[in-house]
Amino acid sequence: MDLPVMPPVKPMLAKPVAAVPEGQLYEPKWDGFRSIIFRDGDEVEIGSRNEKPMTRYFPEVVEAVKANFPERAVVDGEIVVLDREHNTLDFEVLQHRIHPAASRVTMLSETTPASFVAFDLLALGDDDLTGLPFEQRRAALERALADARPPVHVTPLTSDHTLAQQWFEQFEGAGLDGLIAKKPDQPYQPDKRVMAKIKHERTADCVVAGYRVHKSGPDVIGSLMLGLYQENGHLASVGVIGAFPMARRRELFEELQELVTTFDDHPWAWAKQEDGERTPRKAEASRWNSGKDLSFVPLRPERVVEVRYDYMEGVRFRHTAQFVRWRPDRQPESCTYAQLEQAVDFDLAEVLGLPR
Repeated sequence: MDLPVMPPVKPMLAKPVAAVPEGQLYEPKWDGFRSIIFRDGDEVEIGSRNEKPMTRYFPEVVEAVKANFPERAVVDGEIVVLDREHNTLDFEVLQHRIHPAASRVTMLSETTPASFVAFDLLALGDDDLTGLPFEQRRAALERALADARPPVHVTPLTSDHTLAQQWFEQFEGAGLDGLIAKKPDQPYQPDKRVMAKIKHERTADCVVAGYRVHKSGPDVIGSLMLGLYQENGHLASVGVIGAFPMARRRELFEELQELVTTFDDHPWAWAKQEDGERTPRKAEASRWNSGKDLSFVPLRPERVVEVRYDYMEGVRFRHTAQFVRWRPDRQPESCTYAQLEQAVDFDLAEVLGLPR
């Protein structure tokens, strides 16, 4: 491979801002694996945010690149899995694509094929474009992928602040993660947080039903496990909070000891695995680290905590929630899914310009 921009390259990053800034160029924020893809003829390498190649995990993307990219190009974008049946992006399925067995990689490439959404062009032919303003790189990207067909897409872009705000409100209903704002004159700066990202921020009252201990010792809280009640009365596991100062972790351990119980009458008892309920024990075998202990200490589900989250993925928080405050005024039974804000339904196919 001999390109003007060679792997590995760390992608340009974004820093969070509270509102959509004025006077910039706006794109949807995709929920997938950030990837810089290098093509030199029949040679293709799929880079990742941590600079480790992901080429072997996505053979169908490699073939799509050969069919749709220019002969020699370096393109920044996102690998995603589209769930057209449920009109969303499926990050959980995407995570399963990282698998050591070649036979399983092949099977998953056929049963859960990935797509690539392009949003920047770093090199074309013999030309390094990273020093050009973003608006020029974007125009070159549109020309280079003008004839591209699915599963290769070019992300939507607008300079209209009002339309961008509409996208922010609407696109979440198609499983997207917010907005990215880029300055038109911005050169490409690897590993620099020079873009802006705007994400949804919401709060929910959850039941604390267990904890995991911290790696520093058995008397220190690592994370608190959160639940919400379903319509059928079952307590579903929705995520965790874990960002506490070390002194507070020790205090929490002492505070919660009076609530420690057994699994006999706990809503996430081991036997619940046979009932088809989502429980934390279902995830005890970490797909990323088979030696990692994900067991937990059960608590009587009596304490309520208000947490901050961005959005839901299925029945769970997509990212780790953040502690806001304890809610002694709330009854645990009142912590249901009904309190959660529902995203506006929006067609994923419309975002990508796909036929319905």
